[in-house]
Amino acid sequence: MKLYDRDISGNAYKARLLLALLNLPYERVNVDLPGGENRKPEFLRLNPRGQIPVLEDDGRVFWDSTAILVYLARRYGGEQWLPTDPAAMAEVMQWLALAQNEILYGLARARAINLFKRPWNLEEAQAAGRRALDVLQERLAGHQWLALERPTIADVACFPYAALAPEGGVSLQDYPAVRSWISRVQQLPGYEGMPGL
Repeated sequence: MKLYDRDISGNAYKARLLLALLNLPYERVNVDLPGGENRKPEFLRLNPRGQIPVLEDDGRVFWDSTAILVYLARRYGGEQWLPTDPAAMAEVMQWLALAQNEILYGLARARAINLFKRPWNLEEAQAAGRRALDVLQERLAGHQWLALERPTIADVACFPYAALAPEGGVSLQDYPAVRSWISRVQQLPGYEGMPGL
């Protein structure tokens, strides 16, 4: 198994985190994004979108962090990380939607503006990020995990950019249940961190 990623990418970290939690061995391939390696023909053959992460496993190639999480969970995680029961699966999927919407366009984008000087509106991103944290806080105020009362890929998908929110100038001070959840994720067997965490 081979993962194309970069240390500081929150999306690539989602794949690394689940691989660690599943205790799966893999080869890491660092992609030089500032050097444009992701725009070269050999990388675009792996992912025509020119983005990381990309996972190669058993002769197949998967790109996009959500697709990779779903693949790893179903292939190697059994029912634990992504169940097949329709209602349980939908409960997990609604949090994947939050990760790909409010968290991405809020917390991840605010971080990208601050760290990588991306040309987006910081105040708008921070406001969207706080809305995402409000949703997480409401759920986590009464539950240990985002879905099914156990860790799932819902937690893995939402965790990185929530935990890295301060790098985007969004404080976690007003979100005690989110902070407690971050700590619970960090205590999972096999947990692996990333720069900034």
